[in-house]
Amino acid sequence: MNVMIVESNAAQAGLWASHLERQGARVQVAGGETAAVALLEHESDPCDVIVLNLVLDDGSAFAVADFASFRRPNARIIFVTGTTFFSDGSIFQHVPNACAFLPAATPVEDLAALVEHYGRVQ
Repeated sequence: MNVMIVESNAAQAGLWASHLERQGARVQVAGGETAAVALLEHESDPCDVIVLNLVLDDGSAFAVADFASFRRPNARIIFVTGTTFFSDGSIFQHVPNACAFLPAATPVEDLAALVEHYGRVQ
């Protein structure tokens, strides 16, 4: 399974990536919109799941999600956030390939279980 993590906090991204890699996933990390779009544009392997922080230091999570829906329409997006924006579930109306919306404090084991689940659904 191929996973992309788009997270501005390098330590958080590294924690998620190392856990997913131990479970057999191939993981690429992007620190923001520019790097994520470059990976989506040039990576030849399909991206099964994108773990995307809603608030990025570099760019817009919605721009990444929009580009992913165009370039990798089968990729499922798991949003994580430390804010209360979209806590009403409306994110699913705005992003057609969104499949989950989690607090950033979600235990890494739970995030990994969702990644595995949505990565297999393809």
